[in-house]
Amino acid sequence: MMTLSKEQTIGEVVAQDFRTAPVFEKYGLDFCCGGNQSIESACDASGVDVESLLTALKQIEGENKSNIDYNAWPIDLLADYIEKTHHRYVSQQIPLLKAYLEKISNVHGDRHPELLEIKMLFDECAIELTSHMQKEEKVLFPFVRNMVSVKQSADANLTVPFGTVQNPIGMMMHEHDAEGERFRKIAQLSNQYALPADGCSTYKVAMDALKAFENDLHLHIHLENNILFPKAVALEEELV
Repeated sequence: MMTLSKEQTIGEVVAQDFRTAPVFEKYGLDFCCGGNQSIESACDASGVDVESLLTALKQIEGENKSNIDYNAWPIDLLADYIEKTHHRYVSQQIPLLKAYLEKISNVHGDRHPELLEIKMLFDECAIELTSHMQKEEKVLFPFVRNMVSVKQSADANLTVPFGTVQNPIGMMMHEHDAEGERFRKIAQLSNQYALPADGCSTYKVAMDALKAFENDLHLHIHLENNILFPKAVALEEELV
Protein backbone atom coordinates (compact mmCIF):
# COMPACT_ATOMS: atom_id res chain seq x y z
CA MET A 1 0.00 0.00 0.00
CA MET A 2 1.26 3.47 -0.90
CA THR A 3 2.17 5.71 2.02
CA LEU A 4 1.52 9.41 1.57
CA SER A 5 2.53 12.50 3.49
CA LYS A 6 3.47 16.04 2.53
CA GLU A 7 6.95 15.45 3.97
CA GLN A 8 7.71 12.75 1.37
CA THR A 9 9.64 13.68 -1.73
CA ILE A 10 7.83 13.59 -5.06
CA GLY A 11 10.36 11.06 -6.31
CA GLU A 12 9.63 8.67 -3.44
CA VAL A 13 5.91 8.74 -4.19
CA VAL A 14 6.35 8.14 -7.92
CA ALA A 15 8.88 5.38 -7.19
CA GLN A 16 6.21 3.61 -5.09
CA ASP A 17 3.57 3.93 -7.81
CA PHE A 18 4.24 5.39 -11.26
CA ARG A 19 0.51 5.97 -11.74
CA THR A 20 0.97 9.08 -9.58
CA ALA A 21 3.18 10.71 -12.23
CA PRO A 22 0.28 12.14 -14.29
CA VAL A 23 -1.17 13.67 -11.12
CA PHE A 24 2.05 15.58 -10.45
CA GLU A 25 2.16 16.61 -14.12
CA LYS A 26 -1.44 17.87 -13.93
CA TYR A 27 -0.47 20.11 -11.00
CA GLY A 28 2.68 21.29 -12.80
CA LEU A 29 5.11 19.55 -10.43
CA ASP A 30 8.29 17.99 -11.80
CA PHE A 31 8.60 14.35 -10.69
CA CYS A 32 11.85 13.46 -12.51
CA CYS A 33 14.48 16.20 -12.23
CA GLY A 34 12.60 17.84 -9.35
CA GLY A 35 11.85 14.56 -7.59
CA ASN A 36 14.05 15.33 -4.58
CA GLN A 37 11.67 18.08 -3.36
CA SER A 38 9.17 17.33 -0.62
CA ILE A 39 5.53 17.49 -1.67
CA GLU A 40 4.99 20.39 0.71
CA SER A 41 7.93 22.49 -0.51
CA ALA A 42 7.09 21.82 -4.18
CA CYS A 43 3.47 22.86 -3.61
CA ASP A 44 4.54 26.00 -1.74
CA ALA A 45 6.91 26.99 -4.54
CA SER A 46 4.28 26.44 -7.25
CA GLY A 47 1.22 27.78 -5.41
CA VAL A 48 -0.47 24.37 -5.35
CA ASP A 49 -2.89 23.41 -2.56
CA VAL A 50 -1.12 20.49 -0.87
CA GLU A 51 -4.33 18.92 0.50
CA SER A 52 -5.93 18.95 -2.93
CA LEU A 53 -2.86 17.23 -4.37
CA LEU A 54 -2.77 14.59 -1.61
CA THR A 55 -6.47 13.86 -2.18
CA ALA A 56 -5.83 13.34 -5.90
CA LEU A 57 -2.89 11.06 -5.14
CA LYS A 58 -4.88 8.98 -2.65
CA GLN A 59 -7.55 8.33 -5.28
CA ILE A 60 -4.93 6.37 -7.23
CA GLU A 61 -4.92 3.70 -4.51
CA GLY A 62 -8.52 2.77 -5.23
CA GLU A 63 -7.78 1.97 -8.85
CA ASN A 64 -6.63 -1.41 -10.10
CA LYS A 65 -2.86 -1.47 -10.00
CA SER A 66 -1.54 -2.60 -13.37
CA ASN A 67 1.60 -0.49 -13.69
CA ILE A 68 5.08 -2.02 -13.59
CA ASP A 69 6.61 -1.98 -10.09
CA TYR A 70 10.12 -0.85 -11.06
CA ASN A 71 10.89 -0.20 -7.41
CA ALA A 72 10.80 -3.96 -6.72
CA TRP A 73 13.34 -4.84 -9.40
CA PRO A 74 16.98 -5.73 -8.62
CA ILE A 75 19.10 -2.76 -9.61
CA ASP A 76 21.18 -4.67 -12.18
CA LEU A 77 17.93 -5.66 -13.93
CA LEU A 78 16.77 -2.04 -13.80
CA ALA A 79 20.07 -0.85 -15.32
CA ASP A 80 19.68 -3.43 -18.11
CA TYR A 81 16.09 -2.31 -18.73
CA ILE A 82 17.00 1.38 -18.89
CA GLU A 83 19.82 0.66 -21.34
CA LYS A 84 17.87 -1.68 -23.59
CA THR A 85 14.59 0.26 -23.51
CA HIS A 86 15.20 3.97 -22.94
CA HIS A 87 18.74 4.32 -24.27
CA ARG A 88 17.79 2.36 -27.37
CA TYR A 89 14.68 4.51 -27.86
CA VAL A 90 16.71 7.72 -27.64
CA SER A 91 19.29 6.41 -30.13
CA GLN A 92 16.58 5.38 -32.58
CA GLN A 93 14.55 8.58 -32.31
CA ILE A 94 17.35 11.14 -32.55
CA PRO A 95 18.04 10.78 -36.31
CA LEU A 96 14.32 10.69 -37.11
CA LEU A 97 13.57 13.81 -35.09
CA LYS A 98 16.57 15.65 -36.49
CA ALA A 99 15.29 14.92 -40.02
CA TYR A 100 11.73 16.04 -39.18
CA LEU A 101 12.91 19.27 -37.54
CA GLU A 102 15.26 20.03 -40.42
CA LYS A 103 12.41 19.64 -42.90
CA ILE A 104 9.80 21.71 -41.08
CA SER A 105 12.37 24.42 -40.24
CA ASN A 106 13.16 24.77 -43.94
CA VAL A 107 9.49 24.82 -44.98
CA HIS A 108 7.87 26.73 -42.09
CA GLY A 109 10.78 28.57 -40.45
CA ASP A 110 9.99 31.93 -42.06
CA ARG A 111 6.47 31.96 -40.57
CA HIS A 112 7.44 30.08 -37.39
CA PRO A 113 10.95 31.24 -36.41
CA GLU A 114 10.58 29.37 -33.11
CA LEU A 115 11.23 26.19 -35.10
CA LEU A 116 14.82 27.28 -35.65
CA GLU A 117 15.38 27.55 -31.90
CA ILE A 118 13.58 24.25 -31.28
CA LYS A 119 15.84 22.58 -33.85
CA MET A 120 18.94 24.11 -32.23
CA LEU A 121 17.86 22.95 -28.77
CA PHE A 122 17.14 19.42 -29.96
CA ASP A 123 20.48 19.23 -31.79
CA GLU A 124 22.18 20.17 -28.50
CA CYS A 125 20.07 17.58 -26.68
CA ALA A 126 21.06 14.88 -29.19
CA ILE A 127 24.77 15.53 -28.62
CA GLU A 128 24.53 15.73 -24.84
CA LEU A 129 22.22 12.73 -24.38
CA THR A 130 24.38 10.54 -26.62
CA SER A 131 27.46 11.38 -24.54
CA HIS A 132 25.46 10.97 -21.31
CA MET A 133 24.24 7.48 -22.24
CA GLN A 134 27.75 6.38 -23.21
CA LYS A 135 29.04 7.38 -19.77
CA GLU A 136 26.29 5.39 -18.10
CA GLU A 137 26.82 2.34 -20.31
CA LYS A 138 30.63 2.34 -20.02
CA VAL A 139 31.14 3.49 -16.42
CA LEU A 140 28.12 3.69 -14.12
CA PHE A 141 25.98 0.74 -15.15
CA PRO A 142 28.91 -1.74 -15.24
CA PHE A 143 29.78 -0.62 -11.70
CA VAL A 144 26.16 -1.17 -10.59
CA ARG A 145 26.28 -4.71 -12.01
CA ASN A 146 29.64 -5.30 -10.34
CA MET A 147 28.25 -4.25 -6.96
CA VAL A 148 25.44 -6.78 -7.32
CA SER A 149 27.99 -9.50 -8.19
CA VAL A 150 30.14 -8.58 -5.20
CA LYS A 151 27.14 -8.76 -2.87
CA GLN A 152 26.28 -12.23 -4.21
CA SER A 153 29.87 -13.48 -3.78
CA ALA A 154 31.02 -13.83 -0.18
CA ASP A 155 34.76 -13.58 -0.96
CA ALA A 156 34.69 -10.75 -3.55
CA ASN A 157 35.93 -7.24 -2.80
CA LEU A 158 34.50 -4.05 -4.23
CA THR A 159 36.89 -1.77 -6.11
CA VAL A 160 35.60 1.77 -6.56
CA PRO A 161 37.54 3.50 -9.36
CA PHE A 162 35.94 6.94 -8.85
CA GLY A 163 36.04 7.37 -5.05
CA THR A 164 32.33 6.73 -4.55
CA VAL A 165 29.40 5.97 -6.83
CA GLN A 166 27.96 9.31 -5.71
CA ASN A 167 30.50 11.07 -7.97
CA PRO A 168 29.27 9.76 -11.34
CA ILE A 169 25.69 9.82 -10.05
CA GLY A 170 26.05 13.51 -9.19
CA MET A 171 27.29 14.19 -12.71
CA MET A 172 24.45 12.21 -14.29
CA MET A 173 21.83 14.05 -12.22
CA HIS A 174 23.32 17.40 -13.20
CA GLU A 175 23.07 16.38 -16.85
CA HIS A 176 19.48 15.20 -16.31
CA ASP A 177 18.62 18.66 -14.99
CA ALA A 178 20.13 20.26 -18.09
CA GLU A 179 18.10 18.09 -20.46
CA GLY A 180 14.93 18.58 -18.44
CA GLU A 181 15.38 22.35 -18.71
CA ARG A 182 16.14 22.11 -22.43
CA PHE A 183 12.89 20.24 -23.04
CA ARG A 184 10.92 22.68 -20.93
CA LYS A 185 12.09 25.37 -23.36
CA ILE A 186 11.15 23.22 -26.36
CA ALA A 187 7.66 22.60 -24.93
CA GLN A 188 7.21 26.32 -24.26
CA LEU A 189 8.43 27.38 -27.71
CA SER A 190 6.14 24.85 -29.43
CA ASN A 191 3.11 25.86 -27.35
CA GLN A 192 3.14 22.40 -25.76
CA TYR A 193 3.68 20.69 -29.14
CA ALA A 194 0.58 22.24 -30.71
CA LEU A 195 0.04 22.12 -34.47
CA PRO A 196 -0.44 25.64 -35.94
CA ALA A 197 -3.20 26.30 -38.44
CA ASP A 198 -0.74 26.24 -41.35
CA GLY A 199 1.12 23.15 -40.13
CA CYS A 200 1.58 20.24 -42.56
CA SER A 201 1.45 16.52 -41.80
CA THR A 202 5.22 16.41 -41.23
CA TYR A 203 4.86 19.28 -38.74
CA LYS A 204 2.29 17.23 -36.80
CA VAL A 205 4.47 14.11 -36.89
CA ALA A 206 7.44 16.14 -35.62
CA MET A 207 5.46 17.67 -32.73
CA ASP A 208 3.96 14.32 -31.75
CA ALA A 209 7.41 12.70 -31.86
CA LEU A 210 8.92 15.48 -29.74
CA LYS A 211 6.18 15.09 -27.13
CA ALA A 212 6.65 11.31 -27.05
CA PHE A 213 10.41 11.82 -26.70
CA GLU A 214 9.90 14.14 -23.73
CA ASN A 215 7.46 11.71 -22.07
CA ASP A 216 9.95 8.87 -22.45
CA LEU A 217 12.72 11.10 -21.09
CA HIS A 218 10.64 11.84 -17.99
CA LEU A 219 10.24 8.13 -17.22
CA HIS A 220 13.89 7.47 -18.11
CA ILE A 221 15.13 10.17 -15.70
CA HIS A 222 12.65 9.10 -13.00
CA LEU A 223 13.89 5.50 -13.07
CA GLU A 224 17.45 6.69 -12.58
CA ASN A 225 17.09 9.67 -10.22
CA ASN A 226 14.39 8.23 -7.96
CA ILE A 227 15.06 4.47 -8.00
CA LEU A 228 18.36 3.29 -9.50
CA PHE A 229 20.65 5.98 -8.12
CA PRO A 230 19.44 5.95 -4.47
CA LYS A 231 19.62 2.14 -4.43
CA ALA A 232 23.12 2.18 -5.92
CA VAL A 233 24.28 4.59 -3.21
CA ALA A 234 22.70 2.39 -0.50
CA LEU A 235 24.30 -0.77 -1.92
CA GLU A 236 27.74 0.83 -2.05
CA GLU A 237 27.39 1.91 1.59
CA GLU A 238 26.47 -1.67 2.47
CA LEU A 239 29.55 -3.09 0.70
CA VAL A 240 32.34 -0.69 1.71
